[in-house]
Amino acid sequence: VVTILGANGAGKTTTLQTISGLLKAKSGNIIFDKNDITKCEAHDIVTLGLSHSPEGRRVFGTLSVEENLMMGAYTLKNHDKETLAWIYNILPRLQERKKQLAGTLSGGEQQMLAIARALMSSPKLLMLDEPSLGLAPKIIGELFETILRLREEGITILLIEQNAFAALEISDWAYVLENGEIALEGHGKELLKSDDIRAKYLGA
Repeated sequence: VVTILGANGAGKTTTLQTISGLLKAKSGNIIFDKNDITKCEAHDIVTLGLSHSPEGRRVFGTLSVEENLMMGAYTLKNHDKETLAWIYNILPRLQERKKQLAGTLSGGEQQMLAIARALMSSPKLLMLDEPSLGLAPKIIGELFETILRLREEGITILLIEQNAFAALEISDWAYVLENGEIALEGHGKELLKSDDIRAKYLGA
């Protein structure tokens, strides 16, 4: 788990959108799994094993939970029933609500659905943009437990998160962005001890 911290406007979301092909890089190169994906289209990047769960959930409200999940597998020639079963095992609440319209789910359930939809393409790297935004503390705890379980399943996670304390607690490495530049980096729990980080992001 790698976390990117930074104030609003530092370039966090822009970074993820550029990696996933939603925005085009103005300079430099993006290398993923030994492939130069700088000029690749977003749908081609997904097929290489990179998936992006954007800020704001953006589920398809008029489709069922399971239909939303199937949309996450659109790049695959065959819908992977094993992947669907694996997701339902990790997130059993989604299986309970698989026929329910996504727009009628709670905020926490919609966030879990957004993450699960991104997992349907069987990514090597999962990028999560502000997954805890707007969620109750109890639900945030469940969310981070899910992120840790995904790490245990062998999925690399690039995380942007407003809850800096929770993010650094589970991060193997973290970067701090300031005006599009890396200002600081280190092990998550080491950065928790930084006076600068505590003052800026932890309110301590």
